[in-house]
Parts: sequence; structure tokens; C-alpha cells
Amino acid sequence: MHLGALAVFASAPGTAIDAANILEVLSKRFSAAPRLRMRVCNVSRPLGGAVWIPDENFDIRRHLHRQSLPHQNFATEVKRVAGESMARSLPRDRPPWEICIFTAEPVADPSGRTQSTDPRRHEDAGGTFALLLKMQHALADGMGALAIGTSILDQAAAVEPNATRRTHRLESAYPPRRGLPHTAGEAAGAVASAVRGRLFAAHRPQTFAAPSSGTRRLATAVLDLNDVRTIRAAAGGTVNDVLLAVVAGGLRRWILERGDRLPASPPRALVPASLRRPDRRDAPGNNVAGYLVDLPVAEPQPRARLLAVRRSMDRNRAAGPTRGIGAVAVVIDHLPALAQRVGGPIASRTAKMLFDIAVTTVALPKHELSLGGVPLRELHPIAPLARGQSLAMAICTYGDRAYLTLNADGRVPHDLDRVADGFNEEVKQLLQSIQRD
Repeated sequence: MHLGALAVFASAPGTAIDAANILEVLSKRFSAAPRLRMRVCNVSRPLGGAVWIPDENFDIRRHLHRQSLPHQNFATEVKRVAGESMARSLPRDRPPWEICIFTAEPVADPSGRTQSTDPRRHEDAGGTFALLLKMQHALADGMGALAIGTSILDQAAAVEPNATRRTHRLESAYPPRRGLPHTAGEAAGAVASAVRGRLFAAHRPQTFAAPSSGTRRLATAVLDLNDVRTIRAAAGGTVNDVLLAVVAGGLRRWILERGDRLPASPPRALVPASLRRPDRRDAPGNNVAGYLVDLPVAEPQPRARLLAVRRSMDRNRAAGPTRGIGAVAVVIDHLPALAQRVGGPIASRTAKMLFDIAVTTVALPKHELSLGGVPLRELHPIAPLARGQSLAMAICTYGDRAYLTLNADGRVPHDLDRVADGFNEEVKQLLQSIQRD
């Protein structure tokens, strides 16, 4: 249940990257974040309970790592190594997060000597480096992780250069109890209905179900957000509706190109919905519900797929995020600590009965962000992969681009990059259908 982001920073061609300086900036800014100094500690009361406590032995050097990768295949190698990193468990005796800075190996001249004499500096053609931020979902949900990640950037540091550290009281490591929007019986009934719908579906799709191998692979796609907005303006709905339709179309292409039959029952996506207030985006823990959306992969027409997704999301938004599958989080919040501890592993094994793929979306500001004066060029969010499922997807909008990241079990067939390519093809198809109309 690791989530995170792969951020790519690049300055002008020929610019040297001072990796030591970047590590120093990261050390200073991450050390100033109180949440990142907390670890989980078991307690005797309540039975089965756990709390977040300050790590008395906190050492930022145990959380920051650096790795050099071949300059010639930097972009490819970063994704490969990041996928391998997402598969490794985080130590439980320290705050559950880590960050790795990837730099390109120094460029060598024909004599074999590097062009840089300073061992701290790694210069490549684009002045590029990448960061992988990885944390356990217990530490933060998607919006919380986004708030933590953006807090290290220059723009956030400039706003609060002398921010004081907040003190922490003992805080339950399990979710805080929220008020029920309706009775617990109604919520449990909604959950049971969702489960029955999956258990007794005539032909449940198996395209994304797979035994967990403990390995991970990443693939990425970059969409033109202006094209997405053009589609939304013509077809109605939201940008998120269009992105979900693009996902459905891309998965349809993948299934057909693999030679598989389209499922009689559409694969179902879990679309997380944040319950955070705008002024509490950096609040600790998890505060998220979700929608279930059938992805119409059997529908051959792109415009019809978008209409189907839009109708489904309209129904979800009208009902609210705490009904249906969203009620799972609400019910769990009201269980005793011991029940959560015992039931957690069981619930993780039932995820594949409720949905086939998770698709989460986050948004960054449109203006340019930077770290240590180096502009952020790309941000690929990474969603956690549920047990028994082979694929999860996260989407981030930044500037005029939408970045899609596939987090897949390592045993997924080696055409994962073809899935990512299909998303851009789906955008083109939707644009063509709109232009014809």
C-alpha cells in the first residue's frame, strides 16, 4: 500500500546539477515537517490500538537516498528503478516514508574522462534529475501526500520561510471517527449490496485480477490538457469525466491488442473522493471515500464511452461519496481498534471483489514549480496497488499536461507501455468525433 510520486526536474541544456545541494535542500525542508518525524507505536489500550509518536531517533539520512543512472537511458531507467523501489517494504521502526534522488551519470569525453571535475556535480544534456517520494498509505492519503510533497518546493518555502513546528499529541494510527451521514445500518447495507453485485455478476472480468507477485513496474503517459478541455467543452461533464473515458478507451485497446475477449461485464473502477476541507488539505491521516464507475470498454464508439462515464459519475456525485462503496471507509472508521487490526488484512483481500482497478486524480497549480531553482517539468503520481489486482492508475494535472501513471504487478505482460500509448490515441479519437459533429 505504498503511494508516491516520481518528479522530474530539468533546467536549460548544459546546466550542471549539484546533487549535494539538492540533498541539502531536501534534508532541510523535510526535517521541518513534523508529520514526517512520526512513527507508529502499538499500545495496550485500546486493545489492538496504535498511535503516532515522535521518532526519538529520527535521522533524515535514513530516509534520503541517492542513485546515479545511465545518462543515455535516464528516463527509462528512472521508471524501472522507481517501480522496483515501490515494491520494497518500508521499515516499521521509523517514519514510513523515503525519498530517492536520481541523477544521470557524468558525460564522458572520447578519452574516458568526465567533463566535470567536481565530484558533487553531475551534468547531463538537459540538466535533469528525478525524485521518487514514497510513503505508506497510513501516513497520508493522496491529497495529504500531495500537500507533503509540494511543501518541499521553492514556492511553499518562500511563503513560509520561518514556519514554526507544531507540537504533536498522541494521535491514533487508525482513522478518526467521522460522523455518519446516515445510519450505520444503511451504510452497511450499501456495502453489502456492492459486494453482492460483484460476487454474483454473471461474467466478472478477470483482465486485471492476478496473484500478487510482490514486484512492481511503472509506465507513464502525458496528455495535452488543452485537448482534454476542448473535449469537455464540447461534450459536457468535467475534465475528470473525460480522463476516465480516456482510461476506458485505452484499456479497451489493450485488451483487444492482447487478443483477449472484451468482458461481458465491464471492469469497475474505484475513483477515490477526498472528504477533506480545502483549508485542511495537509491534515494528517486518511480522509477519503470513493465512487464505483463501470468502465465501458465494450462500447466501440469513443463519444458513447464518454457519455456512459459521464452519466455514471453524475449519479455518483448526486448520491455523494459516502454512499455505496464510499460507505466502506465510513463503516470502518466506527469499528474498534482491534476489529480494524484484525479486519484490515481480510478487507484487503476482498478489494478485487469490489473493484477491478483504482483510478485516482490529483491536481497541481498551473504555474511553474521548482526545487532548488530547478523547474519541475513532470510529475507522475503513483497509486497503491490492491492485493490480488494487477493494475492501478493515478493521474495528475500540472500546467497544460495530464500525467498518467500505471502501477502494475511485475507479472503483467510486457506490453504495459502500449497501454500508456493507447491513452493519447483515445484523446485523438475523441477530438475527431467532436470535430465530425
